[in-house]
Amino acid sequence: MITMKVVSMMALPVGIDDFRKLRERSKYYIDKTMMIKDFITYDDEVSLITRPRRFGKTLNLTMLREFFDMNKNSADIFAGLQIMATEYANRINSKPVIFLTFKNCSGATIDDLKDSLAYQVVKEYIRFDKVFKGKVDESDMDYFTFFQTYEALKEVLKPRPKHEREISQVDTGLFIKSLTTLIKTVSTFFDQPPILLIDEYDQPLINAHDMKFREEFSKLIFADFLGEALKGNEYLGQNLLTGIQRVAKESIFSKLNNFSVYTVVDEKYAPYFGLSETETKEALTDHGMSHDYEVKRYYDGYCIGGCDIYNPWSILNYIDRKVLRPYWANTSTNGLIKEAIPKADKGFHADFERLIVDEDIRVPTNLETAFVELATPQTLWGLLVNAGYLTVTKVYPSGAIRIKIPNEEVKKEFREIVAAYTQVSVNKLGDLFNALFDGEMEEFLRLYQGLVYEYVSYHDVKDGENSKHLENSYHMLFLGMSISVSGLYEITSNLEAGRGRGDIIMESLQPELRPHIIVELKEGDNVEKLKQEALDQIFEKKYYVKLRGRVLCVGLAHSMKECELVYQEILVNEYGEMK
Repeated sequence: MITMKVVSMMALPVGIDDFRKLRERSKYYIDKTMMIKDFITYDDEVSLITRPRRFGKTLNLTMLREFFDMNKNSADIFAGLQIMATEYANRINSKPVIFLTFKNCSGATIDDLKDSLAYQVVKEYIRFDKVFKGKVDESDMDYFTFFQTYEALKEVLKPRPKHEREISQVDTGLFIKSLTTLIKTVSTFFDQPPILLIDEYDQPLINAHDMKFREEFSKLIFADFLGEALKGNEYLGQNLLTGIQRVAKESIFSKLNNFSVYTVVDEKYAPYFGLSETETKEALTDHGMSHDYEVKRYYDGYCIGGCDIYNPWSILNYIDRKVLRPYWANTSTNGLIKEAIPKADKGFHADFERLIVDEDIRVPTNLETAFVELATPQTLWGLLVNAGYLTVTKVYPSGAIRIKIPNEEVKKEFREIVAAYTQVSVNKLGDLFNALFDGEMEEFLRLYQGLVYEYVSYHDVKDGENSKHLENSYHMLFLGMSISVSGLYEITSNLEAGRGRGDIIMESLQPELRPHIIVELKEGDNVEKLKQEALDQIFEKKYYVKLRGRVLCVGLAHSMKECELVYQEILVNEYGEMK
């Protein structure tokens, strides 16, 4: 793994993802400039790097822009950084660069989204128009199309009355060719092909999917817009895109000859997105803070290309606020994931529940096809990995991977996913478990009964013919909800305990404040009998044997939508015996 030099500038760059702005304002910067060397030496015609949000994609792309762009003077902002001590230092400000970011592109309609993209393109037209001004003849055929397109694109900059905002300002055909036109004109003017950098290129398609017009938008606009620019374009130099996942495989990228995708399992570019443990420790030390187990538990855990990686956004916010809590949220894919998980098959749900209780699992996956294109368990696992909710611990020759939830911060984010999965709000989960912690068992049963009504209806379980299936459904509900208290409890399910396997055992991480909890579930017609059998089983099998202190033992019985419980709080001594 490459060791990065930390340049100590104590003012934190929280919220700043532009390299020039960060350097000119003397913000704290962890040197990732050797990515420039790799970009040059890999020499990919077209490449895509997929990483979660808030892992430094925009900062790194703007770093590449500032280094190469011949229309800038970047010597000062790169002074003292690693790349300037290499043979590649003389490449600074040596090439034309076209830079686009789509991370904020959105629209309620296809035309709105197209105009949002056009707005990003016209900003580059404005920039190069200033370069061309007084140096080219606008009637020259080499530049005529550029200026004609520029005039048309400027329509998106004009304010318009509210009643006209549903009408597109830009002709679709002209927009599709606008990037190709820009590339050709820049190449002609500078007599060398430009570098094209596109940040968060997949965000428009995620937005289109959320608004239910992804396929139409992709086929009619986006595939041609990018495809014309990228496929076999003699006027284009190196091209680098970043995003969360590879999308539109069959339309945008299908005919590219030298297309390289670098996912979270690839070693190439791995050290440049996120912070290594060494970098994290130095950043904390430089700001008078220490690296301890809790910091590691909260923000570490990602494995990218074999590198142990911390979430950079979270570390910077933790240093800034000095409060250990979640800072990361992948809002761009939250809706997509919440929509997808409840619709997944039983096999996916079974594996998902194992993740919730801190297991790592082996799954078949596809990291290079987007879930928005092909809704399968393989692409859903890929989405969860690419979006940062899961991390890869092992890659098998077959293409399968072993995955886990990376850290405590992401477990907190899983609460929102589980709320969608079980159709239970986070507030309801909080009320439910607070009642359980406080021993308010009547209130707990009332809340749990209400959730069972919703859950059983949701899964359309209508008869009692398959008792084991029904019992599994209740087990799934309770286990899924338990992720909401994973920071307070270590949760296990169906693991050996005492003389058997307890359904759900919740070991309190602060037993002086909250009791350990054992829940045994039964299903059948006679709930009064079954609830006592469930409680008796806890004692007969001694599921409590590894716990110490207060243990709340709960027998839960279900008959379709009817629930009953019986409970007993016990004390377990240092030898694992009931007092």
